[in-house]
Amino acid sequence: MSIQQTNYRTAESVSPKHPDKIADQISDAILDAHLTEDPNARVAVDVAGGHGKVFVTGEVTSAAQYVDVPAIVQRLAGDVELIEHIAKQSPEIAAGVDTGGAGDQGIVVGYATSETPQLLPLEVVLSRELNQLLYSKWPYDGKTQITLNSRNTIVGVVASFQHAPHDELHAAIDEWLDSYQTADDIVIYANPAGDWQVGGFDADAGLTGRKLAVDNYGPRIPVGGGAFSGKDPSKVDRSAAYAARQVAVHYLHARQADEVFVRIAYAIGIAQPLEQTVIIDGVAEQITGFDLTPNGIIQRLDLKRSIYEQTARYGHFGHGFDWEA
Repeated sequence: MSIQQTNYRTAESVSPKHPDKIADQISDAILDAHLTEDPNARVAVDVAGGHGKVFVTGEVTSAAQYVDVPAIVQRLAGDVELIEHIAKQSPEIAAGVDTGGAGDQGIVVGYATSETPQLLPLEVVLSRELNQLLYSKWPYDGKTQITLNSRNTIVGVVASFQHAPHDELHAAIDEWLDSYQTADDIVIYANPAGDWQVGGFDADAGLTGRKLAVDNYGPRIPVGGGAFSGKDPSKVDRSAAYAARQVAVHYLHARQADEVFVRIAYAIGIAQPLEQTVIIDGVAEQITGFDLTPNGIIQRLDLKRSIYEQTARYGHFGHGFDWEA
C-alpha cells in the first residue's frame, strides 16, 4: 500500500519487557519501596541498562532503613551486574520543595477525548490492546503499531514480538482484527525484520523516561515536559501531569465535550502555577475549582503511596487510575 494522504494517525505500544520499560519499572519499583517505608521520601532515580549491566543513579532523601535495590533489579531484569550510585537530594532544591513549591520548572499537558471509553486517542487504545493481547501469548520484548485513516479504519499494523513465530503472530493479529473495521488493502507486518529470539536488555539498551509518547497520549498530542518514572510526587512533571489528566477528564464530562487539552506551567520553588489553561473543543479558558499547587495535588490524589510500578507498564492514562476519576 502506498500512503499518499496526510490524514493518517499512528501510535505504538511496547511490552513490559521492552528495555526502556524494564528501566521505567525498576525506577518506579525503587520509588515504591521508599514510599512504603517513608511516604515523604524524595526520590529521583534513573536506570540505564543493557547487555548484562544495569546502572542505577539519582538522588534519594529517605527515612527508609533499607531498600533492596539488587533484589528489585534482579526481579525485573534478571541476573545482571548492578552498578548503583545514589546521592541525597540537593539541599538547594529541597529548600524550594520544603516550602510547598514545585520541585522544578516545567509544563505539563493533560488530555481527554470522547472517541474511546478510555478517553484516549483510538490509535493509542488499539496499539495498546493488541500489545497486551500478544504479550499474553508471548510474554517477552515486543512492540505494536497501528495506523488509522480519517474514517478510523485500520490501514496498517506492525507487530514485532520476541519468540513469536511469524505465522502464529500473523494469525493472532488476524484474529484480533476480526473485531475492527479494516481497509481492503490493509498492510500487516508481523516480525518484519524476521523472527527473533534475543530481546530485552540482552539485545538493546534501555533508559528510564525514553518512551514519553507511549507513557502519555500518543504522538498526535503534545508532550509537555519531563518523564514520570522514578520521581516522587513532589516533582510536578509527574504529579501535575496526573492532575492535568484529572482536569481534562472532569471538563470533558462536565461540558459534554469532544476533546479537552490542559496546560499547566510551574516555576521551581513556587507553589502556584504560572499557567492553568483548559481548551474545550478549541475554546480556551482558565481552570477553576482545582488546587493545582504541588501539595494540593498530592493530597487530592493521595500520591504518597507505593502505586507507581504498575503505571510504568502500559502508560499512565486510560487504566482507571485515581487521577482519571
